[in-house]
Amino acid sequence: MSAVMITRKVRKWEKLPGKNTFCCDGRVMMARQKGVFYLTLFLIIGTCSLFFAFECPYLSLHLSPAIPVFAAVLFLFVMAMLLRTSFSDPGVLPRALPEEATFIEMEIEAANGNVPAGQRPPPRIRNVQINNQIVKLKYCYTCKIFRPPRASHCSICDNCVDRFDHHCPWVGNCVGKRNYRYFYLFTLSLSLLTIYIFTFDIVHVVMRSVDKGFLNTLKETPGTVLEVLVCFFTLWSVVGLTGFHTYLISLNQTTNEDIKGSWSGKNRIQNPYSHNNIIKNCCEVLCGPAYPSVLDRRGLMQEDPLVSATCAAPASSSSNPVPQTTKTTAPLIPNEHTPDEAKPGIAASAEKTPSPKEEQPPDTKIPPLATPETDAETSIAKDKTH
Repeated sequence: MSAVMITRKVRKWEKLPGKNTFCCDGRVMMARQKGVFYLTLFLIIGTCSLFFAFECPYLSLHLSPAIPVFAAVLFLFVMAMLLRTSFSDPGVLPRALPEEATFIEMEIEAANGNVPAGQRPPPRIRNVQINNQIVKLKYCYTCKIFRPPRASHCSICDNCVDRFDHHCPWVGNCVGKRNYRYFYLFTLSLSLLTIYIFTFDIVHVVMRSVDKGFLNTLKETPGTVLEVLVCFFTLWSVVGLTGFHTYLISLNQTTNEDIKGSWSGKNRIQNPYSHNNIIKNCCEVLCGPAYPSVLDRRGLMQEDPLVSATCAAPASSSSNPVPQTTKTTAPLIPNEHTPDEAKPGIAASAEKTPSPKEEQPPDTKIPPLATPETDAETSIAKDKTH
């Protein structure tokens, strides 16, 4: 019997913790909950398809052929920004290795000292100075790390994300340091596309109503009515979201910081990341360097050995099989119900157990047992002698 070692290449994304899904050999990274993302794709693609099918032929003929061209370019840009936001790493921070986690725990215990029984230990916080201002770094009990400034743990993806803004179910991913600018460009371009389609839907209805009347136009173009309803209800939310993030970018602030009131609470702590200039803040957020991913999702890990056994039986093994015996070296453990005086002798008795040969007693001849008839005969003979 011989064994052959087979190794398999393992990518790091296969072993990453958290609640993310990976596709295309780790190139695509998303959250597990993607139902709302599919709804976003359906609404954008469906509305634009209706616009290209019903309005664009009429408008390109009666107004300008540039209308469908500009709509197509805007649609492609929206889809590119959406997919770039949804399929990228938002800035997930790797968790601490067991050795690193143990070292951090030792540092925390040494810093806090011995906590008396019944008292709550102090919070695990480190202070760093940024732009002459103290910023607290909180400890993540899941990732076993002190989170960098502006990082937070996403409860949906179960990962710490650098410069965490929020988890957006509409894009099916977290929004953080590495994909925030693409998310903002997606909302901005989607607002322009929604306004563009809504405006030319109204123009299309007005131009047709001049010749055929308003009611007849609505009957002939049911797709236009559906587009107007979809654009009307989505316009306010998309445009409002774009305006809110424009406000945050001008202050160099995240949605998470705005909700918690990190820089506008009772303490009135000044935002250490703001340059006190709208143009500088916008340039830093939208035009800053592209940060690489720290996960190295497609990197190779230690290969997992897979052992496959191949039968190579010799000729002698088939004729004279040798029985296999197993030896147990584990010591006997006394049972809880064993009497105390009997416990010390268990191990000794196990060691002095005789072999099978010693257990057989020596051969002894046992006389046959007497039957009742023979006993009576012997008693009669004795009486005669007397």
